[in-house]
Amino acid sequence: MARTRGPTFFCSDCGYESTRWEGRCPGCAAWNTFVEAPAARAAGRGVSRVTSPAVAPIRLGEIDAERAARITTGIGEFDTVLGGGVVPGSLVLIGGPPGAGKSTLLLQVAQGLMRSLRPIVYVSGEESAAQTKLRARRLGTDDDLLVFAETDLRAILDDLESRRPKLLIVDSIQTVWLSSVESAPGSVAQIRECAQALLEFAKRNDCATFIVGHVTKEGAIAGPRLLEHLVDTVLYFEGDRDGEVRILRAYKNRFGSAEEICVFEMGEQGLREIPNPSTLFLSGRAARPSGSCVVPSLVGSRPILVEVQALVGEAAYGTPRRLAANLDAARVAMIIAVLERRAGMALGGHDVYASVAGGLRVYEPAADLGIALAIASAFRNVPLPSDAAAFGEIGLAGEIRVVGQSARRTGEARKLGFTTVFSAPEIPDVAAAIRAALG
Repeated sequence: MARTRGPTFFCSDCGYESTRWEGRCPGCAAWNTFVEAPAARAAGRGVSRVTSPAVAPIRLGEIDAERAARITTGIGEFDTVLGGGVVPGSLVLIGGPPGAGKSTLLLQVAQGLMRSLRPIVYVSGEESAAQTKLRARRLGTDDDLLVFAETDLRAILDDLESRRPKLLIVDSIQTVWLSSVESAPGSVAQIRECAQALLEFAKRNDCATFIVGHVTKEGAIAGPRLLEHLVDTVLYFEGDRDGEVRILRAYKNRFGSAEEICVFEMGEQGLREIPNPSTLFLSGRAARPSGSCVVPSLVGSRPILVEVQALVGEAAYGTPRRLAANLDAARVAMIIAVLERRAGMALGGHDVYASVAGGLRVYEPAADLGIALAIASAFRNVPLPSDAAAFGEIGLAGEIRVVGQSARRTGEARKLGFTTVFSAPEIPDVAAAIRAALG
């Protein structure tokens, strides 16, 4: 007699599966995230997929590498984030808060690829065909773009099997659904099965596929671990969506670096790429007071100059506050402790605020020295020289350690007019750096 399989539970954050409900996920340690899988999914009936003929293994030398040749979109910065262009058959996830520019960017990508790829299909699950037309007209998108205003993913893929598109855009993964999954659109079960169906379609037809993902209340892509494991590339919009600057960062990339970024400026004609982000992040700092330091940060394969700002004031309450924006809060707290112990700065009764201007997140240890100098400058109320920049990792003993790509960081700083660069091994420790920069 066949054994009946019981219900299956899985974590809505990381996808960890279990035969029983768990209060705390063993995979990601999140609380109360386990949900029961639908009956069809738990029984293994899953998604009705198009079967393809069995293929035999072939020698590595017989594989046609030309099929994986990259195709440029015409947006240089976006191609850099992808690793050199769009790879046929790849599955790319683009996430970000509402209004960040996800749909705008993909319509511009479709316009750039229309010169070399056809047909291109844009699946609009959130907007009607007329609404998509209004947006595309404002961006100057080619009228030959195929718009599919549908949310039934099985109907979409069945139609596309005969059209065999070269590029597929799904906006968004939370709006499409499969009738074989007994769950509401946007649920983790639907997202997981829809993404799997799109992955199979993309690999089988060599169709480059972009999918748009919404974010949760915490700012993460809905069902992040489920989607990150399935897709080839994860791109995410950072920064303030209410401003004009948009930062697109690669968090995962099977075809290139996972730390690249591209910077756009939002305007009436869509997103405009900014080839030199350093000039943008440093704009308007000519008359900066104390508490400001320029740091050559390495983002992906290129150095970018950012401005680290700090503010130090006497604590109004018994416990001083330490707040960090776009910086690693733990490293900022460590740097404050080193300044107190190794540089003789009495910060125990002061509130310390530190941030990176422009919205770019900087978490690398190479920014330690710049953070320390910004805090010391704010504490003493003495500005750093206007032509000075600093980078280097700070150890618990107060020493400054050499970081990678030092020559490239220094070269980028000098190219933008920063003639004085504080770094190791010229500066041995943080106390010496403070004396050299502030006197």
